[in-house]
Amino acid sequence: MFRYGDGHGERFRDQLLGFQLPAEQLQFTGLPEETLQDIKEDAGKAGVVIAHGERAVGFFILHTGEGITDFFPDYADAVLLRAFLMDYASQGRGFAKAAMLLLPDFVRRHYPEARQLVLAVNERNTAASQLYLRAGFQDHGLRRNGSKGTQLIMQYPLSSEHVGELGDG
Repeated sequence: MFRYGDGHGERFRDQLLGFQLPAEQLQFTGLPEETLQDIKEDAGKAGVVIAHGERAVGFFILHTGEGITDFFPDYADAVLLRAFLMDYASQGRGFAKAAMLLLPDFVRRHYPEARQLVLAVNERNTAASQLYLRAGFQDHGLRRNGSKGTQLIMQYPLSSEHVGELGDG
C-alpha cells in the first residue's frame, strides 16, 4: 500500500482513473476520479493505493480530524476508513482481504497517535460488512443515517494484541 501524495502513489494515477465498478457497487462508494479531488481539498484526508506489483488494484481514503465527527463524534484518536474500493477487474482475487490485514499496521505507522480505526458501511452492503467483520472490525450498534440509507459504524481497536482473522470464508 502506498500513500497517494507522498511521491509513490501518484505513479498509479492513470490506473486509478481507469477503475470501474458495476452499478450495484457504485451506489456505496465513489470512484477515484471523484475521491482524488477530495484529498486535494482536505488536509485531513489521505489517499492510499492498494497495489499488486506495478498495478493499482484498489484505493481508499484515511480521514482524520474534526471532519469525521459526522461519522464518529469521538474523533480525537480515530482514523476513518472511507471510499474503500477494489477495481472490478481485480475483485475476487484476495486483494481486499490482504489490504484489510495490512491496514492496522499501515495506520499505526502513519498515524501513531491513533487508537482506533472506524468506518461506515451501508447496511445493505453485506459483502463489505462481512469483509470488515472478518478483518476484526466490531459492530457495537452505532448507526448513522447516510445519503443512501443507514450505515453501520464499525470500530477496530489498534492495540497490538488485536488481530483480524481473515480465513477463506
